[in-house]
Amino acid sequence: AATGRTALVSRAKSLRGTPYRFGATGRGSFDCSGFTQHLYRRQGISIPRTAAQQFASGNRIGREALRSGDLVFFRNTGGRGGISHVGMYVGDGKFIHASSRGRGVCIDSLSSDYYRNHFAGARRYLR
Repeated sequence: AATGRTALVSRAKSLRGTPYRFGATGRGSFDCSGFTQHLYRRQGISIPRTAAQQFASGNRIGREALRSGDLVFFRNTGGRGGISHVGMYVGDGKFIHASSRGRGVCIDSLSSDYYRNHFAGARRYLR
């Protein structure tokens, strides 16, 4: 599955700068879970639509076990309760996500104060 992981990360990085739009799943814009769903669909893997559903259905993994392509989840972001944001781990303590903060698809550090404080867990959909 290493090639699948590599392909996922390459595809994700190629989409950096794509605008964020709530409810969008592609064709020029994404929301956070639309972005992760799009990436997995391109790999032939079907995952649920919303961040909460993606969190509920993947295989739970510990933060220390993260590998490129795993999904990372955050709670209580943007004033919304529960699981409210998702991104994809890309290695080196970083993740790529469709950010609603005016940056679109971008890479951030899991150890930044904001994301560390809102981290909810990680899920694996790849073998």
